[in-house]
Amino acid sequence: MNHQPDHEKTKKRILLHSCCGPCSTAVIERLAEDYDITVLFFNPNITEPEEYAKRLEEEKRFLLQFEQDTGVHCELIEGRYDPREFFAAAKGLEAEPEGGLRCVQCFALRMGEAARVAKEQCFDCFDSTLSVSSHKNYELLKAAGEAASAAEGVPYQAGNYKKKNGYFRSIELSRQYGLYRQNYCGCIFSKRDAK
Repeated sequence: MNHQPDHEKTKKRILLHSCCGPCSTAVIERLAEDYDITVLFFNPNITEPEEYAKRLEEEKRFLLQFEQDTGVHCELIEGRYDPREFFAAAKGLEAEPEGGLRCVQCFALRMGEAARVAKEQCFDCFDSTLSVSSHKNYELLKAAGEAASAAEGVPYQAGNYKKKNGYFRSIELSRQYGLYRQNYCGCIFSKRDAK
């Protein structure tokens, strides 16, 4: 009889929405033991194409180096990139402060797509690296994830990855891997507010 190790049998497939390489570092490290991870890079909120390309390349570079260092392989799905989706979601909320209603709409857009892809590709659950950031409101993100979960019928993991020093671990790992760390979430409004 052919026996697989217990962890091989029980690993669930998770679709992990990622906003950038630095935020994915500590989250992937934490999830890797229990999950078969596929990263979804879907970020139409990154309004400058050059910035989008830079963040995507850093995500790819991190995943490759992390696999070389640990043996943990993560697939990468690059979602469509069209900032008009973000602007449509944020319409009328341009003057909102960072962390306000505009961010709620942005969370809903990205969690909705993550849930849709998770359902379409038969993942066991989905989650997002966004909660590792000390700048993101976990409860607002969780509400968006739960709404997307209910709409698509796919479980939302709802990990609060900033707990257990997750944010500080992401900074350490970003330094270790020499990752580009941006000082704004990606949209022109957050860039304006960061100045």
